[in-house]
Amino acid sequence: MASYRGASYVLEQLESILEQLEVNDEVVIVDDASPDNTVETIRSIADPRIRLIESPGNRGYVRAFETAVLASRGEYVFLSDQDDVWVPGRVAAMLTALQSARVVASNFEILGGDSRPWIPPLRSTWDARPGANLLGIMVGYRAYYGCGMAFRRDMVPIFTPIPPYMRESHDLWLAICGNLAGSVAHLEQATLLRRLHETNETPAGFRSLGRIIAARIMLARLIVEARRRIKRSAG
Repeated sequence: MASYRGASYVLEQLESILEQLEVNDEVVIVDDASPDNTVETIRSIADPRIRLIESPGNRGYVRAFETAVLASRGEYVFLSDQDDVWVPGRVAAMLTALQSARVVASNFEILGGDSRPWIPPLRSTWDARPGANLLGIMVGYRAYYGCGMAFRRDMVPIFTPIPPYMRESHDLWLAICGNLAGSVAHLEQATLLRRLHETNETPAGFRSLGRIIAARIMLARLIVEARRRIKRSAG
């Protein structure tokens, strides 16, 4: 988990996570120099499974997630936002998928019952269509959200280090790595309730043409980089 100014919601998020974990599991949280009482709120939960890492300065959520992944020790790594709620059964369903796939991506519902974004939900038929998935990522028609994703330990050397030119979309980077490796499971069920509010990192509206073009260039670079890393890991 990457936290920043999350004091309002992080407690509910952590409670929904901890109730699904085993005694030897861990929750690695990297706080990105929050100016509010996020750290104090996290520390108020007296659970030894929580490992809190405080960043000395604000580096952005992509670097915070990278630090958390590198600090993790488990065989399976689940990504989590600070302001959602995990649905009961999420961990079990995603672990089952990870027995046959290196990366799993799941759907979500909106907390409070509001309508989810317009991008189509994930379909299990996409498991066998990595090329189409990559094309969908490039044109913005494949919805991979980090809060609904997990991966096996053997993906860590491919996922990290996250390319230095990335300032956003660590989830699309993971989706690119998984699809190029030919091993992504798409769960149609919703495994979390996503909270939408004015401070979400994921933009709610449409972007400018300039930002869209810049994002497409970045994604193309990421595909080349992921292909290189996968080839290296296989050799």
